[in-house]
Amino acid sequence: MTDLFARTLPEGPESTPLAERFRPRRLEEFVGQEHLVGEGTWLRWAIEHDQLRSLILWGPPGSGKTTLARIIAQATGANFVALSAVTSGVKEVKEIIRQAEDARKFHGRKTILFVDEIHRFNKAQQDAFLPYVEKGTIILIGATTENPSFEVNAPLLSRAQVLVLEPLRPEEIRTLLERALADRERGLGDWKVEVEPEALAHLVHIADGDARVALNGLEQAVLLAEPDGEGTRRVTVAQAEAAVQKKALLYDRAGEEHFNLISALHKSVRDSDPDAALYWLARMLEAGEDPLYLARRLVRMAVEDIGLADPRALDLAVAAKEAMHFIGRPEGDLALAEAAVYLACAPKSNRLYVAYEAARADAREHGSLPVPLHLRNAPTGLMKALGYGRGYKYAHDYEGGFVVQEHLPQKLRGRRYYEPTDRGYEARLGERLREWRARREAARREKKEEGP
Repeated sequence: MTDLFARTLPEGPESTPLAERFRPRRLEEFVGQEHLVGEGTWLRWAIEHDQLRSLILWGPPGSGKTTLARIIAQATGANFVALSAVTSGVKEVKEIIRQAEDARKFHGRKTILFVDEIHRFNKAQQDAFLPYVEKGTIILIGATTENPSFEVNAPLLSRAQVLVLEPLRPEEIRTLLERALADRERGLGDWKVEVEPEALAHLVHIADGDARVALNGLEQAVLLAEPDGEGTRRVTVAQAEAAVQKKALLYDRAGEEHFNLISALHKSVRDSDPDAALYWLARMLEAGEDPLYLARRLVRMAVEDIGLADPRALDLAVAAKEAMHFIGRPEGDLALAEAAVYLACAPKSNRLYVAYEAARADAREHGSLPVPLHLRNAPTGLMKALGYGRGYKYAHDYEGGFVVQEHLPQKLRGRRYYEPTDRGYEARLGERLREWRARREAARREKKEEGP
């Protein structure tokens, strides 16, 4: 039996995990997040011109939050102090603030305080940062995997720029792994390593956008590979699977099987086959698919293939996503299963999807058509004088809460986007819409007959 823990690494600082020692040190080495650090972006300009303000970095694990904070400190010459919200409290924060004040007063040097998992600080702890962020004593960079709108105090959010980091794309993960294999200073370049393409593809896939998982998985796979007579370690799919404890059998190198399976799940739900939906959902979960990815796809099915035929479908799909996020696996699998079966059994309609696509096409084609004057707010005297809001009819003042007046721009008058089916709740919507549209059309004809 192979004993992974009996292996030793070649000489060097390899007691530190590969993901840590291979952490990029400059923006030029940073992989991914081009929308934040690419040429011409605000953040890159702010770093290069030392005009940074406090930041909240919101993104999944392994997307580069800590690395980006360290690069910012290095590029701006600021002191970098890292704090974990899991193990630290207000006492540590106050001591850091005191040191930051001294550094600013006596050395003219800024301090970047990086708070990992800032969402774990309670309200009082987060409030402790406010006066020092306000005065510029510290530049706060908070990292969170949770939506800062819910987890970070509003006063702190108002003083910080929220930046959203995305999971790294497969090609970006592959770039990182290839660089680590070639790098002789901090990577595995001094080792004689050959990685089978299938093994590399498995590590890329199983990382699911997390650079830390990918790099540490690569290192463990290399450790598992026995050197041959020439000292070369050949990493196979078996070693890659053992390193990350996930089988690669259900996903091929190009990722085709991944897309085949999600397509099968989506179409089973669309075609109202709950048994098939359960099977394909289970296949993907057992293959190691990210359950939150599946939850997102179920939400999409609810709005794309069911829509208003059963408005509860969206509620249930979102609830399943929240349940998975709250309790995790394996218990959360049942929440996804419940949503998949409900969606498969629900009445189907894509009319909302079709309607939105048609409205979007008009928005793109016709540009910024003016809002009709009677629909505009008139908070100032000048706007009232210009006719803003004139002639608007307040629906609640009319019988049935319905009023006949135009709401689309002149160029699009009479355009219809949403046409309900006769299935599920949409059947009731259809009856209501037919009556309302008939009344509006009659009013248009009457106005046309009256003339200008």
